[in-house]
Amino acid sequence: MKNQTQPSGRRPYRKRKRALSEQETRQRITLAAVALHQTVGPARSSVKAIAERAGVDRATVYRHFPDEQALFDACTSHYYQRHPMPSPEHWAEITNPNERLRTALDELYAWYAETEQMLHAGIRDIEHVPAGSREAFLGYFKTVHAALMTGRRERGRPCARVSGAIAHATNFHTWRSLVREQQLSADEAITLTTAMVQAATHPTPEPSRQTGSTTRRSRT
Repeated sequence: MKNQTQPSGRRPYRKRKRALSEQETRQRITLAAVALHQTVGPARSSVKAIAERAGVDRATVYRHFPDEQALFDACTSHYYQRHPMPSPEHWAEITNPNERLRTALDELYAWYAETEQMLHAGIRDIEHVPAGSREAFLGYFKTVHAALMTGRRERGRPCARVSGAIAHATNFHTWRSLVREQQLSADEAITLTTAMVQAATHPTPEPSRQTGSTTRRSRT
């Protein structure tokens, strides 16, 4: 009686094929989630909606991503690989704080233009984003702010004004207001916001106090 053996290599081939199929399914789910986050926002991106867009059932979504944080991690990793955030680390090489600010705003505003739809939906629905992803996103802007405050000599109230002006200048909604709503160019918006930060370094003028002079009419 002859021994019937399975052809060599068939089982590894099936394993590879199954692994590729699983990777493709995971990728479809990730892309579906990214698309929904960008269009309707995280608040409306239910597992059911993601599953329907990916062409799978809800159980398949949960098999690949057991919780919301895991799904968001995959989405943000995929999206920011294609749309990387500007890196505050290399701004530190610019010693002049005003030059550093303008460079940072130039990169940030270009990134805002590139990722406007995703940022608008994500910031609007920030309370519906899992804590880990929310803290990472907000933490990035804290890093940006710290990098732009480095090396500044202002203290006391001038420091507080500069800090607030930088936070406002780097805010996504500031860019959107100036460029989209007021239809300024990016360069014009940067010129305005850098001027605002520079103005914040100067002492605030005291309001003029004019004593009201009363006109007295002499009685005849």
